[in-house]
Amino acid sequence: MSLFSRTADLPGLQGTLRDCTSGGKGARRLRAGDIAVINTADISRRDAQVLLDARPAAVINMSRFSTGAVPNFGPHMLLESDVLLVEDTGPELGAALKDGKKARITEDGAIHLGERRIGAGHVVTTEDVETTFTGAQQSLVDHMEAFFGNTIEFIHSEGPLLIDGLGIPDTGADINGRKVLVVSPGPEHRNEVKLLRNFIREYDPVIIGVDAAADTLLELGYKPDLIVGNPAGIGADTLRSGARVVLPADPDGHAAGLERIQDLGVGAMTFPAATDSATDLALLLADYHGAQLIVNAGSPFDLDGVFANDPEATPTAMLTRAKLGKRLVDASAISDLYTVSSGNGLAWLWAILGILVALAAIVLIVGFSGPGTFTDNLIDTWNSVALTFQGWFQ
Repeated sequence: MSLFSRTADLPGLQGTLRDCTSGGKGARRLRAGDIAVINTADISRRDAQVLLDARPAAVINMSRFSTGAVPNFGPHMLLESDVLLVEDTGPELGAALKDGKKARITEDGAIHLGERRIGAGHVVTTEDVETTFTGAQQSLVDHMEAFFGNTIEFIHSEGPLLIDGLGIPDTGADINGRKVLVVSPGPEHRNEVKLLRNFIREYDPVIIGVDAAADTLLELGYKPDLIVGNPAGIGADTLRSGARVVLPADPDGHAAGLERIQDLGVGAMTFPAATDSATDLALLLADYHGAQLIVNAGSPFDLDGVFANDPEATPTAMLTRAKLGKRLVDASAISDLYTVSSGNGLAWLWAILGILVALAAIVLIVGFSGPGTFTDNLIDTWNSVALTFQGWFQ
């Protein structure tokens, strides 16, 4: 039986559109026979299973189901369940998307609402998926061989730094035994710092601003204790804020941005190492000087980033985080600890608190309103109320 059913009027696979993108609300309403619209590159096995549980007739992806960056099994699962896949429609489809409207997909990958064409993509075949998967497997092997080759090279050149902290400067900051917050200039670092306000208020950590994130800290009302990075990308007011400045330097001692520091009349120290990541240097500095706990905002690291060849997921980043071990925590984990979920349980607590406050107010009013002592007034009022209730039932 053909995947595409034809009617007398409008050809193509037909179903109800469901906006299942991160900002859409169609995922909960996705039912059997619907057309799911997503915007997920390299769809994972888990995400594919979530879609399969709803049994859609088709899945339209504004991105590509497999980009070739990683060998992902999601597309295989969908095709094996006879789900039509249309990819690479582009984000402009989102503007024309109307959740809950009837749509149809023609054999050439065109998407229509009624007779109006709202977008088009590539219909994915099993051959497409197998070819991309095989290429991604080989590409991943090549990438990992190069990655770990660079890892070994860094260990050869910077083993003393990783083992004994050779070259780490003595900043004079009081870090030993304290919690340290290292803020890097990642895309979400500003919001992450805002979510850490309760942690900062409670523990008063040593704050290290990395590169332009030091400016963000000052804008949010936090004065960094240390700044690690190239001064060329950091504001003059921030550099003059009183923070100790550490300049990443080449192994031969040359530090970019030293002229700017000298022009501003700000003192600085250098940190020579065979890495250009100021974040890694800041983390190693905090670890060497005895930080009890190191929270990193703006620079997440995971294996998925390594596989996807994320420019921030470097061998140095991996070794640095392995060196810090259990003392390193991502900012998102800390902010989650300070997030109280709203719900019925919390509403009941507020209701009980309100009742207790009202009772306390009544007791105070009654206790001080009569002619006798506080206790006598309460007893007289209680007796009066009790007699009134007895009179109602006689």
